[in-house]
Amino acid sequence: MGESDKNQDEIKENPAGPEDKGQARDDDQYEKVCYICRRPESKAGTMISMPGGMNLCHDCMQKAFDTVTKSGMDLSKLPGMPYMNMNLNEMNLNQPGMEIPKKQKIRKKADKQPALSMKDIPAPHQIKARLDEYVIGQEKAKKVVSVAVYNHYKRAFLGGKPEEETVPGTDEEVTIEKSNILMIGPTGSGKTYLVKTLARLLDVPLAIADATSLTEAGYIGDDIESVVSKLLAAADNDVARAEKGIIFIDEIDKIAKKKQTNTRDVSGESVQQELLKLLEGSTVEVPVGSNQKNAMTPMATVNTDNILFICGGAFPDLEEIIKERLTKKSSMGFGAVLRDTFDKDPNLLSYVTNEDLRTFGMIPEFLGRLPMTVTLQGLDRDMMVRILREPKNAITKQYEKLLAMDEVRLVFEDDALDWIAGEAIKRGTGARALRAILEEFMLDIMYEIPKDSNIGSVVVTRPYLEKSGGPLIRMRG
Repeated sequence: MGESDKNQDEIKENPAGPEDKGQARDDDQYEKVCYICRRPESKAGTMISMPGGMNLCHDCMQKAFDTVTKSGMDLSKLPGMPYMNMNLNEMNLNQPGMEIPKKQKIRKKADKQPALSMKDIPAPHQIKARLDEYVIGQEKAKKVVSVAVYNHYKRAFLGGKPEEETVPGTDEEVTIEKSNILMIGPTGSGKTYLVKTLARLLDVPLAIADATSLTEAGYIGDDIESVVSKLLAAADNDVARAEKGIIFIDEIDKIAKKKQTNTRDVSGESVQQELLKLLEGSTVEVPVGSNQKNAMTPMATVNTDNILFICGGAFPDLEEIIKERLTKKSSMGFGAVLRDTFDKDPNLLSYVTNEDLRTFGMIPEFLGRLPMTVTLQGLDRDMMVRILREPKNAITKQYEKLLAMDEVRLVFEDDALDWIAGEAIKRGTGARALRAILEEFMLDIMYEIPKDSNIGSVVVTRPYLEKSGGPLIRMRG
């Protein structure tokens, strides 16, 4: 028996070493991807596995043989690789970078999806109760989101394809359509935070994308399908799980139709038009592990029929449009609507209509695919104080935990919290200003306290915040 035959027998008997067995088990969860054409096994068919983690589909392998045959290449003349007598010890196929990166691998479809039951679906009041622990105020928004997510779970319970989604026990087949949400609120009112909190509380993949980076296909920027790519990555490249996920597109007001521009609007109305197919539901090819399509990136097919889309934006100057519409019909006399009637109305955004959004620059086709519109209120002083004190992960509680690790008790006086809330209102950036103010005043405390191990507690007072005094420090014992 020749040396090459022994090597081949050793490979057959012991194809993977002990250190490779765990990797092999992990790779069994993912589809094999062709090293040349980057198509997954579900599309290209059975793969031919090569050493070094390289897989080739039959089409690419046949093309390679055809190329060799046409060019007349004689493999026996290659140095160190005598044809039909190759020494596998001398062949170094385990080259770095030959294997497809894990982030670009696609998970295999399970033979049987875990069955959902109605008792596994949290009711709207349960979802809202958990949101109440983290989000202060915005009762209407929390209620709308809770109902939308509850119905989204029920769609997942009823089945996969829309034509199979029928209500049990009825004579007629009723297709349940998803209700996408448009979330409108001033900056810092909690739009993104509400969705991020929802992502932590519910076991459903969620991706947050920024509409400001989206451009028309063919221009510099992210393609529309990149929002689905982020969801696929959040679902660990599991297509079936991603197809029942939620996508939050932030800054949606930045793709409004531009007015009085001499340049091509590649990030405005055209992006709204390309988003229509995703919002309504379609099958799209998206790159795996990347935002850009190219020949070296595997592609996956994702159906957006069961994906819930939530779009959010601050919509600056929308209040002026609403105010103009409400006062447009004002007339003279005792029954006339005064022009300053809505100047100080904190709930002015709640009067928004599709007509106002169309005036802002959103096209009617886009608005038609976002049937649920919810507005978030701007934060007042009382809500700011509650945000500082009540949520489970309130900013003050975060600082208290940090100092508790140094065995120091941190206390915020009520007057101090009220001063911080008032200062945040002046900055006009909503709840974001609270952390900025606290970071500024807590810097010296966080720097000085660890110097002295005898300090037992620190009280943040209003004179300290007004720079007319210092924090109240008590020593141990």
